[in-house]
Amino acid sequence: MATEIERKFLVKNDAWRDAVKKASFYRQGYLANSDGASVRVRVADGTGYLNIKSMTLGVSRHEFEYVIPVSDAEQMLDELCLGPKIEKTRYFVDHGHHLWEVDVFEGDNKGLVVAEVELNAEDEDFERPSWVGREVSDDKRYYNVCLVQHPYREWKDTD
Repeated sequence: MATEIERKFLVKNDAWRDAVKKASFYRQGYLANSDGASVRVRVADGTGYLNIKSMTLGVSRHEFEYVIPVSDAEQMLDELCLGPKIEKTRYFVDHGHHLWEVDVFEGDNKGLVVAEVELNAEDEDFERPSWVGREVSDDKRYYNVCLVQHPYREWKDTD
């Protein structure tokens, strides 16, 4: 079984932009969402993906991802996905011994910028960049599946 161990943080400033090594535009939507798991379809860099992720709150979750034909992914996004789509540019930034992913959201989630780092263990040490702020790994509002239902622009208590 595949397990994703990921820590998520708000981004305080644009200092990360100087270290970007690659960027990709993501368009994604959700085909299903239950108490147990979400099923997501995504298009990034001309490739389609189908992703199933457990709805566990915290830094460790089960995750399965499969490459699918991009035409199938685009059709699912256009015709089958629930609610608005997530649109974001993901920037890849090396810091310390880890690759950080900085997501700059667009559309209904414009203004939200979060950074994620994937780890091999929940207690793995990592160097925290100066441009990251408060950790939001345990705040489900920042999960993409929740941003579809409750977009950032509707929040009253944003940081």
